[in-house]
Amino acid sequence: MNSQSNAMTPAPGAQAVSPAHIPAMRQFYSSVERELWESRSIYIAPLAVAGLFLFGFLINAMHLPQTLSSAFGPAELHDLIEQPYDMVALLIMGVSFVVAVFYCLDALYGERRDRSILFWKSLPVSDTTAVLSKTSIPVVVLPLLTVAITVATHVAMLLVSSAVLLGSGMSAGALWSHLPLSHMWQMLFFHLVGGHGMWYAPIYAWLLLVSAWARRAPLLWAVLPPLAIGAVEKIAFNTSHFAAILQHRIMGDPSVRGSTTGISIDAMTPFTPGQLLGSPSLWIGLAIATAFLAAAVRLRRHGGPI
Repeated sequence: MNSQSNAMTPAPGAQAVSPAHIPAMRQFYSSVERELWESRSIYIAPLAVAGLFLFGFLINAMHLPQTLSSAFGPAELHDLIEQPYDMVALLIMGVSFVVAVFYCLDALYGERRDRSILFWKSLPVSDTTAVLSKTSIPVVVLPLLTVAITVATHVAMLLVSSAVLLGSGMSAGALWSHLPLSHMWQMLFFHLVGGHGMWYAPIYAWLLLVSAWARRAPLLWAVLPPLAIGAVEKIAFNTSHFAAILQHRIMGDPSVRGSTTGISIDAMTPFTPGQLLGSPSLWIGLAIATAFLAAAVRLRRHGGPI
């Protein structure tokens, strides 16, 4: 007994070592870095789409001098020049949204399925920090990453087009004057950060909640309840209010007058930051997203591997 007690007694002059306190923001940043490391499709998928489009654009650029020469007026010339830039932005944007949806469905479900949640819970990171770091991926990281990849793709396309035109003896001045890249990038930033980030926040939060609760087939559980609610409302009351709310959240935006039409960045962003922030639907959606995330935190805290 004396030998055991002596072994447990600290040596004279020794100081007790307490665990180092890690600031909450550092825990959050580390958790976000972990998500980026583990879910590489977050940036690989948009980069792959951008690379594939650049390859096709490079082949098509060989016919650019003939295409621009065949334009009948400034308006058609403007459309011919701007169309591929709008197209690649919409493609990267669409792929990023699909990546965000499947990331949310697997974010909390996957760590329970492969039992890695036991390891992550052993770390000094709260469930709130873990869930918020996963939420930041579709709401903040993916929109900013999409903007960066799109801007880099646009610059590469512009350089390729200019080189082709100069190589054929034509001036690249028309190309630069009919291509409002700074305006396109500004509108793209508003659309992605405001629309895909803040406006879609309740959608991502719902998917994270399902990911924290479902024991299998999270995609099915994410889709079936909204469909069931819409069907019951239609049968019982012959109304479609819930379906209209979902349609407005997925396809809608703050109501503005005089919005443009067509498939372009301008047409998909018919709102200003002030109109977005002044929309009651935005704040109602963010409140609902907060409730969903609070439930997801609770489920992760009391949940375990499946």
